[in-house]
Amino acid sequence: MERAAALNESGAAAPWLPGRGDNASLELASRPPAPPIINPWDVMLCVSGTAIACENAIVVAIICYSPSLRTPMFMLIGSLATADLLAGLGLILNFVFQYVIRSETVSLITVGFLVASFTASVSSLLAITVDRYLSLYNALTYYSERTVLCIHTMLVGTWGVSLCLGLLPVLGWNCLHDYAACSIVRPLTKSNVTLLSASFFLIFIIMLHLYIEICKIVCRHAHQIALQQHFLTASHYVATKKGVSTLAIILGTFGASWLPFAIYCVVGDPDYPSVYTYATLLPATYNSMINPIIYAYRNQEIQRSMWVLFCGCFQSKVSFRSRSPSDV
Repeated sequence: MERAAALNESGAAAPWLPGRGDNASLELASRPPAPPIINPWDVMLCVSGTAIACENAIVVAIICYSPSLRTPMFMLIGSLATADLLAGLGLILNFVFQYVIRSETVSLITVGFLVASFTASVSSLLAITVDRYLSLYNALTYYSERTVLCIHTMLVGTWGVSLCLGLLPVLGWNCLHDYAACSIVRPLTKSNVTLLSASFFLIFIIMLHLYIEICKIVCRHAHQIALQQHFLTASHYVATKKGVSTLAIILGTFGASWLPFAIYCVVGDPDYPSVYTYATLLPATYNSMINPIIYAYRNQEIQRSMWVLFCGCFQSKVSFRSRSPSDV
């Protein structure tokens, strides 16, 4: 914003410098504008977007390539990878359009694309959490048509809401002609980012509650096994501890990535230095970089599909155990 203001001031003053004639003014006005100075933070966001796009493109390709990965769990992982892939592409396009094609319309479309992509990513994480909870709470009826219908409903809701939120800036909820209404993320308005932040806080609270319930179920199952065997074996203790630790890592990573930016969206002011916005936004993008590692690459069925996809000569000498959503 500061750079844009400086460019506007220089562009307005240059053709009418005092002490020069009209010819000199026309000559200055006809010169090509100086190329914008590239912000290092924008470069880091572009690099982050490139890494995000590459990681998640592999996951999307694996799920589309492998007919065996058609279960509800992998549909949700595919939704998450698709959303993160689009978010990565959006960060790349934002950099290109910011420094190559400078247009208000393009800016609105890019921002709307990023809002929709990151909203779909966060919503897909919530859907995966709900799926994991259902796989434990309704373990006997999980593999049924009712579960497939539930997954399809969550996917439609996730992408429908994300698309609507992404279209809001494009359809007029922006601050291009009212700087006083701008938020820390121009051209989004303060009310727009407040809505997005409130939605994130709600999703985070729901995920926290569900993961606490999952921990209770896991510990209760371990206790029942201990009662049946009259003691808790070391393997069951290790598995329970590992499961709870994994849940803590998943939720901790999600919160550490997005909470600073969501909080700053509420308390921040557009007149604050832009470095504060970049410093909170950049870690939020890292969540999309970590998601495929947590939810995809650790899955043994996806690992096996990667061998088939990239090697083409997979020998079934390595044992892969089929995993369910409850294998956290």
